[in-house]
Amino acid sequence: MEWDQELDASGLLCPLPVLKARKRLQAMAQGEVLRLLATDPAAVIDVPHFCTESGHELVGTEDDGETQIYLIRHA
Repeated sequence: MEWDQELDASGLLCPLPVLKARKRLQAMAQGEVLRLLATDPAAVIDVPHFCTESGHELVGTEDDGETQIYLIRHA
């Protein structure tokens, strides 16, 4: 899947990946997709919860070694 913007939050611990994703998504247009890279083990819980609470759509997840990749569509 293609994305519009990428945010590399590798090395950041909770809650920074979600906080940075929220800030980036606020600047994006509705329907655009953010590709978020995170290495924080808590991100597997935090990112889906953030999407549910904020109304954004988590359209894909993938593991690439120690990095988790999330595709989030701005609602």
